[in-house]
Amino acid sequence: MSSPAATRADDDLDAARAVLVLEAAGLRALAAGLDRKFVRAVELLAAVRGRVVVSGMGKSGHIARKVAATLASTGTPALFVHPGEASHGDLGMIVAGDAVLALSNSGETAELADLVEHTRRFALTLIAVIGRAGSTLARAADVALVLPSAPEACPIGLAPTTSTTMQLGLGDALAVALLKRRGFTASDFHRFHPGGRLGARLLRVREVMHAGVAVPLAPPDLPMDQALLLMTEKSFGCLGVVEPPCRLVGIVTDGDLRRAMGPDLLSCRVSEVMTRTPRTIGPEALAAEALHAMNSGPRPITTLFVVDGNAEVLGLVHVHDLLRAGLM
Repeated sequence: MSSPAATRADDDLDAARAVLVLEAAGLRALAAGLDRKFVRAVELLAAVRGRVVVSGMGKSGHIARKVAATLASTGTPALFVHPGEASHGDLGMIVAGDAVLALSNSGETAELADLVEHTRRFALTLIAVIGRAGSTLARAADVALVLPSAPEACPIGLAPTTSTTMQLGLGDALAVALLKRRGFTASDFHRFHPGGRLGARLLRVREVMHAGVAVPLAPPDLPMDQALLLMTEKSFGCLGVVEPPCRLVGIVTDGDLRRAMGPDLLSCRVSEVMTRTPRTIGPEALAAEALHAMNSGPRPITTLFVVDGNAEVLGLVHVHDLLRAGLM
């Protein structure tokens, strides 16, 4: 016989799974029902010269804030305007060239009335995300994206759950469709996300590499006693071996020195000790790719020379540079 605590735990899990099943069903229905109206909404938003102003009241307002943030971070200038504040002066934030994306499950949200009227007065594009096709907001909008009929996951059927999940999913769908239409790249994304681990992973190698006189380079015929002094001076634990004008032909690392250790080491030339065909990376590669390159292969390494398409050395990136950038 199950204990009361175990029964409560089972009930909690059953309730949670029921919520996720209902919300997932709503998203599937939303995906299946997308049509040319969605395409038209994307076309209108892509043509906006100003900003996409996203608005909604209550739970729809919380979703609208997130949709605005997602649009803004993926190449579509956007901001959230609270419909109540819009009626008390913030309509001045919405100007010619802007478009409005209004979220309302009922389509009858009274607080949106002034905002909707403002779009009609100044001929601004109005796109509605709504739950009722015949609602006031749907009739006023240039494009009405109607959510499919789906039960709320709340057991009393009142708290916005499935409906807000579908609003959020549709907002993400609009943002990603616009991202693809604009040709938005990882580099563009980094410009809007310079902070944090995500920003670090989108750094380019050229942004973290060492260049110029800091890079330890030597010709193949340099004696190893001089090579050791150069490696010690530059303190990267390696030496790039180059032929004119500056083409990388090999690398000498601390590991190479250990393997070549012997009484004749200092009388050898660099070319006799170096590893040929070292791992390298290009300047436009992501810093995360540099980290992957360091950790791949038969053994991890700590340094990569940065080269162009002709194998000419442009710089050097060390694992400590990636650590400082926040990748590790």
